[in-house]
Amino acid sequence: MKNIKKVTTGSPWEDSIGYSRALRVGNTIETSGTTAKGADAYEQTVAIIESIKGVLAEFNADLTDVIRTRIFCTDISQWEAIGKAHGEFFGDIKPVTTMVEISKLIDPDIFVEIEFSAIAPE
Repeated sequence: MKNIKKVTTGSPWEDSIGYSRALRVGNTIETSGTTAKGADAYEQTVAIIESIKGVLAEFNADLTDVIRTRIFCTDISQWEAIGKAHGEFFGDIKPVTTMVEISKLIDPDIFVEIEFSAIAPE
């Protein structure tokens, strides 16, 4: 594929699994599932979104360019805490979103994983 820009983190898993943190094709940006450590689902969600702000900046974009989020959590009863954090960043932007419960993530101390889709300025 031509005209693809990639953001990598240098994580050893990027090479062994074969993925990039994020890709930009034209003005479309897609991120891999992003996680963060934190004491609870709220803290993890905030840290994830803060991390993605940096990734978007690599593509000259920001949170206002996000059109979709996909939230995976290991305990759906934490939806309000996750939603509160999401709303603090996206309350005025209002991307489409999905939140689903999954059985587990790669690390038992990680409760939330989020994917982001954005349309960047030309």
